[in-house]
Amino acid sequence: MKLVRYGAPGREKPGIIGEDGKIRDLSRVVKDIDGEMLSSGGLAKIKKLNLNRMKPVAGKPRLGPCVGGVKNFIAIGLNYADHAAEAGMPIPKEPVVFSKVTTSICGPNDDTLVPKESVKMDYEVEIGIVLGKRARYLTKENAKSAIAGYFLSNDVSERSFQIDRAGGQWLKGKSCETFGPIGPWFVTKDEIKNPQNLNMWLDVNGERRQTGNTKTMIFDCEHIVWYCSQFMVLEAGDIIITGTPPGVALGMKPTPGFLKVGDVVTLGIDGLGEQRQKLVALKK
Repeated sequence: MKLVRYGAPGREKPGIIGEDGKIRDLSRVVKDIDGEMLSSGGLAKIKKLNLNRMKPVAGKPRLGPCVGGVKNFIAIGLNYADHAAEAGMPIPKEPVVFSKVTTSICGPNDDTLVPKESVKMDYEVEIGIVLGKRARYLTKENAKSAIAGYFLSNDVSERSFQIDRAGGQWLKGKSCETFGPIGPWFVTKDEIKNPQNLNMWLDVNGERRQTGNTKTMIFDCEHIVWYCSQFMVLEAGDIIITGTPPGVALGMKPTPGFLKVGDVVTLGIDGLGEQRQKLVALKK
């Protein structure tokens, strides 16, 4: 299933994508695409529907974040060996875990707001994980059972905030408003046969910057979920983004290719859809 949330920001409705690529409204079946829906058996209810009998939503509504009410937005850094190399960092022996605040979450095609004092805007195409149930001290064998599905994410970053002004944590370089576009879809795991063999790409103004495949991840999706559960309680509806392949602006030689106002970033992953964001100045 490809689940979506559509409509005006803050008032998104739950929906599902039919075989014709159009949205069917799920408001009469579930209240939202969120942790409460996942933990209460909402996916089973949705699976029973006959989409051919449901009228498509009219027009082309805005797509919101594919998961609502996210409590924990976790991220994994340096999870592709070639990306670690371009960043001049050693390959990690354990997953590098950090967080993005949930107020950074936005729709997949919403504008990216360039924050005040920003000088090093960057991008990262990543596969994200949606937790389907509470996860605490998982075994490696049952980590997959905690995964509800996957999504496309752009881990938008401000490298000056992250590195030059780090102060020991990456959070403030990763958490500005609109730095967490997720979607267009939350794709349930039954539709993704092998999350560790998905092609991924990212363009800036039509120029290919990133080309990769999830098979080159150092730590795979199941390992990441297992690992995080050893240090924190994960809840249904929590999301984890899992790192990016090489080609980020910071790593470009001889001159980093940082983003600027007016740039358009497009990205995609096999089976998880595509995103498009335009960089715009933050209004005073």
